[in-house]
Amino acid sequence: MNSKIIAGIGVGITAVIITVSFFAISSTEQNGIEPMITKNENIGLVVNAPASEITVQQLDEIYEVAASTGMGRSNMYLFWNLIEPQKGEYNFQETDIFMSLNKKNNLKVTLYFSIINGKTLGPLPDWMGKPQLHGISNDNIVSVLDALLTRYNIIDTVIIAGETDTYFRNQEDLIPIYKELFNNVYDKIKEKHPDVKIGNSFSLNGVINKDLNHIVSDLNQGDFVAFTYFPTDSLNEIVKKPHDAKADLEKALELVPDKKIIFFEISWSTSEFVGGTIEDQLDFMLTSFDFYRDNEEKIESFTWYRQYDKPDGTCIVDLSKIEGTVGIGTSEFVAERLSHYICNAGLLDVDGKPKPAWDEFKKHISQLQ
Repeated sequence: MNSKIIAGIGVGITAVIITVSFFAISSTEQNGIEPMITKNENIGLVVNAPASEITVQQLDEIYEVAASTGMGRSNMYLFWNLIEPQKGEYNFQETDIFMSLNKKNNLKVTLYFSIINGKTLGPLPDWMGKPQLHGISNDNIVSVLDALLTRYNIIDTVIIAGETDTYFRNQEDLIPIYKELFNNVYDKIKEKHPDVKIGNSFSLNGVINKDLNHIVSDLNQGDFVAFTYFPTDSLNEIVKKPHDAKADLEKALELVPDKKIIFFEISWSTSEFVGGTIEDQLDFMLTSFDFYRDNEEKIESFTWYRQYDKPDGTCIVDLSKIEGTVGIGTSEFVAERLSHYICNAGLLDVDGKPKPAWDEFKKHISQLQ
């Protein structure tokens, strides 16, 4: 098991690139081992590697560590350009590895599929050219999603667009176009996969910082509304205490009174560079689970972002997805802080040493049973 993996980080998401051919990881059905009992499919953790290069054996161990917490869900960030590099020809080499590990550990999967990814569309396959939103075929979206959902029956949730508020903030005239696109995709996927839940994701801190409540209301579509949450201002600096952050989480319930909420990525960084501390991360872990228990009937799932820290400077941020102006608000300034935030948002440090919030995460999952 010497196959190497190179792991990179994008804005708010983890992208993983496999550099060698996929070898089969035996599924629980194939090797006769009973699957691990999932304690709570509603509590998730973004599984990630602490290093830029790891073996598949090491990745297998990372998944086992994550699953040992009792969480029962992971996020998978699958970009269309990697899945369908040629029209109608799918590349499952990379996703087979991760889906095998999810299945081996009896985890359900929330799929992030990037029609919209913050300020940008895609990344979309080269064979599509450079279409505008109205030029993206809903039939093409349905085809690739159908291929993924048919191949991987552990995917039960699909997020079509992420940080949707950021994309439409300065182009609200495109909202009717997207609503029609979403509805067409939703209806056709539901015909083929009626049990899969579909919706959009918004940045809760972005919506609050920029007063974009109306965009969430306009795009309240599908089976749920998902939110990411970082306790940061528009410069990606932590400016709140955990008690204030709980009020932000409650805001999500106010924004979406008629649907289940998914907290797709929720975190608190320990980077001193952006104002984070280990103590506040622990306090927020306690606070957020109190919030979850108080509102469990309204929450579809609750996923922590992320498992491991990465060395500072390795969480590369795409400046094209970052808003900025001049001086202190430049894209570079904002991206630098986001990079520090992400690299230190794990519950385990780069050496695998647990932060206090890690044990608290495990304890709270066990208490929910």
